[in-house]
Amino acid sequence: MLSRIFNVDNAVFRFFNTVGYIWWLHVLWLLCSLPVITLGASTTALCYSCMKLHRKEGYATRNFFHSFRENFGQSTILFLFFLFTGGILLFDLILCGQLDLAAGRFIRYGAIALLIPYSMTLLYAFAVQARFVNPPGKTLRYAFFVAGRYFKYTFQMILVVAAVLYLNTTIVLVNFLTLSIGVGIVMYILALYYDKIFTELIEGSQEPSAERRS
Repeated sequence: MLSRIFNVDNAVFRFFNTVGYIWWLHVLWLLCSLPVITLGASTTALCYSCMKLHRKEGYATRNFFHSFRENFGQSTILFLFFLFTGGILLFDLILCGQLDLAAGRFIRYGAIALLIPYSMTLLYAFAVQARFVNPPGKTLRYAFFVAGRYFKYTFQMILVVAAVLYLNTTIVLVNFLTLSIGVGIVMYILALYYDKIFTELIEGSQEPSAERRS
């Protein structure tokens, strides 16, 4: 009985081993995101590592830094694009929300409408970058295409992210958990969807490029 309990193939050992990897990947993401400008590259690396973790391929640290180095340039461009575009949308919402004019309301509603494709594309962009070799523009287009094609999964992922954001604004303890391991857990959950979707696309020959990352 003791041999079964302390067997490394035991379900309990596998669970805590996976949690340990998720925590470590979260720490790597946090440390590598500190310069802020590297947030795109670290997020891409986290996507890549979590998808690899689901498939039990490679080593967590090696996978993370392999993707971080390989995707640094293009992931940074993607990050700057989302930062700049998101800043404009946020500025429009705040400024026009203070204007009680028809034009202000029109711009505000337009900004809200643009937030939908913006959020859907953001949800997939770094995962697409982690999995496929493409220029940033094509990565953005394909991310939006995948988000729409697999809207059922997209909606479920939005609910996961929204739930985490809501809990962080209502329960103080969740803030501590999010800072400690939360981003890793969320990405590990999202990676389940990414891996399933990309596998279906590749098998159906609908991948964004003939060249795929290993």
